[in-house]
Amino acid sequence: MVEGDRRIQIGVIGGRYCSEKIAGVAEELGKLIIQEGWTLVCGGRGGVMEAACKGAFQAGGVTIGVLPDSTGAKANPYLTHIIKTGMGEGRNVIIVHSSDALVAVDGKYGTLSEIALALARRKPVFGIGSWDIPGVVKVADAAESIRRIKEIIGE
Repeated sequence: MVEGDRRIQIGVIGGRYCSEKIAGVAEELGKLIIQEGWTLVCGGRGGVMEAACKGAFQAGGVTIGVLPDSTGAKANPYLTHIIKTGMGEGRNVIIVHSSDALVAVDGKYGTLSEIALALARRKPVFGIGSWDIPGVVKVADAAESIRRIKEIIGE
């Protein structure tokens, strides 16, 4: 799935607002992504995105935020790289295309749009407490999502 020596990029998608419990799950996911030597890609704002980036950042990893606006004013503080699109929700296409696999953590309609885009492009999508729809592989927690991603990408 990945060409050459490029790092695998895992998209973490989910709501811009979330409970402390969901934030804990996302933070653990971010940390585990980095422990695999992968890069985290997300929408760059709060909630699930910020929590995942926090875990990844604290683990010393690379975090890429694809922002919906043309400034970094609302970017979460745990991003190592910011892409300012000025595209609003259209930035979801960039997140999906930039990811080798995606993990949906909770989430509402914005997350659903990212899932739909990913499934249409035959990208693997794993869901932790997220949308229960065909094509989304339900996983119990962050560790299981990492195991399943490794099975699919052959690591």
